[in-house]
Amino acid sequence: MIPLPGKTIAEKILSAHSGTDARAGDIVVADVDFVMGQDGTSPLAIRALEEMGVSGVFDAAKVALVMDHSSPSPLEGVSALHTMMRDFGKRTGATIYDVGEGVCHQLIPEKGHVVPGDLMVGCDSHTCTYGALNVFSTGVGSTDGAAAMAAGKLWFKVPETVSVTYSGALAPGVFSKDLILHLAGELGADGATYEALEFGGPVIDGLSVEARMTISNMAIELGAKAGLMKADAKTLAWFAGRGQRTPHPQNPDADAVYERELTFDASGIGPQVAKPHAVDNVSPVEEVEGTPIAQGFLGTCTNGRLEDLAIAASILKGRTVHRDVRFIVAPASRQILLDAIAAGYIQTLVEAGAALVTAGCGPCVGTHNGVPSDGENVISTANRNFKGRMGNSNAFIYLASPATVAASVIEGRITDPRAYFGGGAAR
Repeated sequence: MIPLPGKTIAEKILSAHSGTDARAGDIVVADVDFVMGQDGTSPLAIRALEEMGVSGVFDAAKVALVMDHSSPSPLEGVSALHTMMRDFGKRTGATIYDVGEGVCHQLIPEKGHVVPGDLMVGCDSHTCTYGALNVFSTGVGSTDGAAAMAAGKLWFKVPETVSVTYSGALAPGVFSKDLILHLAGELGADGATYEALEFGGPVIDGLSVEARMTISNMAIELGAKAGLMKADAKTLAWFAGRGQRTPHPQNPDADAVYERELTFDASGIGPQVAKPHAVDNVSPVEEVEGTPIAQGFLGTCTNGRLEDLAIAASILKGRTVHRDVRFIVAPASRQILLDAIAAGYIQTLVEAGAALVTAGCGPCVGTHNGVPSDGENVISTANRNFKGRMGNSNAFIYLASPATVAASVIEGRITDPRAYFGGGAAR
């Protein structure tokens, strides 16, 4: 009998949670470790549960609703939805993260709700962020999310996996955001549709957990169901003291079978910028350098973590935001805000001219603050630049790393950040 080949991370996690020998292409019913919704999707899930005739959730400790997209509430209607979520929490015992706590994709791992080896679903497309923590996490619609809240399980088609390996080393002024933008440009927005991306190699190993989360966060922008990474010593150390659950890492077998195996030399990748109005419309920063900007935004579930604030603060220290530019900063969580205050990053950014907003999604989705005017160019650390994404379909959004955003708000135009890392004379 010919032995079966080894498994990818996705196959291992879905096998463990379905009690089957799951392989790519199989359809399984699997137990989920956690279910999450945010304020744009949770009300729909709550209504779906009501239509199902379900009054509770399968395990109150494994369900959380987060108010982050419109936080604090900008409208009477949103306030009613927030009240619905609070009432749901009181009725079912599910965890509620109210306004100001932060972005769902920061809070769920930060609070220890997931650990390596978990399977979780969230009613938000960027739930794939936790793949950096060795969690098979994926976004689902509100009705599927409601089903998972009720039953504690959901069906999954086991995805094929694409291996993405980064060799070489990142040059000064180049960051994980540049790697994932470069990959989006290479593969396209549908380049990994319904596949799992499995990231590895010496460059990934050298990144902090925060930087890895930036990469996994944007797996969905290539169509992927998940953006997975191995659990190494850094991963396990990051989880130390976060909750009471024990990690159960699932790393790929040496003989795992991949749909494709891609290798990139990170040494040859410079700062990248996604141009309007598509995430895969990517070019090296040199091609758009000099484009005037009216607003810069640092934050979101992609780049609102402490390391991101530190990078921006290091560039803005002793400098000021250009007089024609608004610079908005939204920390990804209350804890990150507190840590950034303690480290002096917030003082540096505010002294430079930044406008600090509530920990949460901030201007990203365009529901309440930071909406640009007609014809304005915005450079943002967010994950999407679709037409109308920040609330005005007549504005133009460019996506870049925190370093590129910080350098650009100083100059008043899109700027190569390497000049601020010894790669040239900073002006």
